Amino acid sequence: MSLPPTPAQPQDYERMMAMVTGFWVTQTVRAAALYRLADHLAQGTDTPGAIAEAEGIDLDAARRLMRTCASLGLMTSEDGGAHYSGTSLLSTLRKEDPNSLRGFAISQAAPGHWLPWGRFAEAIRTGDHQATAAHGDTTIFDYFARHLEEAALFTESMGNLSRAAARDIAAVVDTSEVGLALDLGGANGEVVRAMMKANPGLRGGVFDLPHIVPDATAAAQADGLSERFTAIGGDFFEEVPPADLYILKYILHDWDDEDCVRILKNCRTALRGGGRVVVVDYLIPEVGTPGIAPLMDLNMLAMTGGRERETAEFDALFAAAGLRRTAITPAGGFAVIEATPA
Repeated sequence: MSLPPTPAQPQDYERMMAMVTGFWVTQTVRAAALYRLADHLAQGTDTPGAIAEAEGIDLDAARRLMRTCASLGLMTSEDGGAHYSGTSLLSTLRKEDPNSLRGFAISQAAPGHWLPWGRFAEAIRTGDHQATAAHGDTTIFDYFARHLEEAALFTESMGNLSRAAARDIAAVVDTSEVGLALDLGGANGEVVRAMMKANPGLRGGVFDLPHIVPDATAAAQADGLSERFTAIGGDFFEEVPPADLYILKYILHDWDDEDCVRILKNCRTALRGGGRVVVVDYLIPEVGTPGIAPLMDLNMLAMTGGRERETAEFDALFAAAGLRRTAITPAGGFAVIEATPA
């Protein structure tokens, strides 16, 4: 016998309103990042007029944007909106802040992600990602290959998500006996560069699509790691260069099981003796547990056809590729899953 529905309460109305209008906030934050409000305020440019002039945007719209940002806790004003100050929350939209989410804020609300998510109900109906329907490309990565400016922002966004966790990941992965570590699909190599900083004897590199290689090279140069760093263009579905340690951060969740096994088999084939594969992804928790993993799972459904996985699902992928799981360690909100040849 089914139970009668629980009547909605006033607090439920307010909570649902916040959920339904969440995309308004998303685009407001993107505009704040795009027009560099955090940077302007940090540099003392603190009036809507001055910022509108600097950015070439409409003055009235700038006033309204900044007023709304204040209501969201991104900035404050003590004189009714004539001048503003940025909060620590706004600092996450500064590119150079150690906890920056600027690239993520801009790229997630840009056409590459925004338009497929606009077709999310269709993704649920069919079980298929919507990048092809939204952009005419086979995958979102094909779209980025045609839109390099947005691709650069997406690379920055992956660096945003990696930077906060990179040192934690480097701390739990033992590289003392590793000669070469390759960050597969590693964008600018945030994780492998953290490992190289922690271990001065480690050689590292990024293996990613050719248009990503310059970003990785530049990031290594900025960190003074060029002599120990290699950036290689290629396709991990075809083959990967030999290495002692492969890092797959935020990679397997992009793909279905068959493609994941292809990637892992290529790692198994090229892995040097005594080597390991390290997968860094979210783990799907027990049903009803709050957190980003279930939402990221739906993002993968809409964008790539991939998924977030439970521990048993990772074990099945490893077994199919001739690997076996040896450890799972939490780090920076992620699961660091290590595997060796079976």
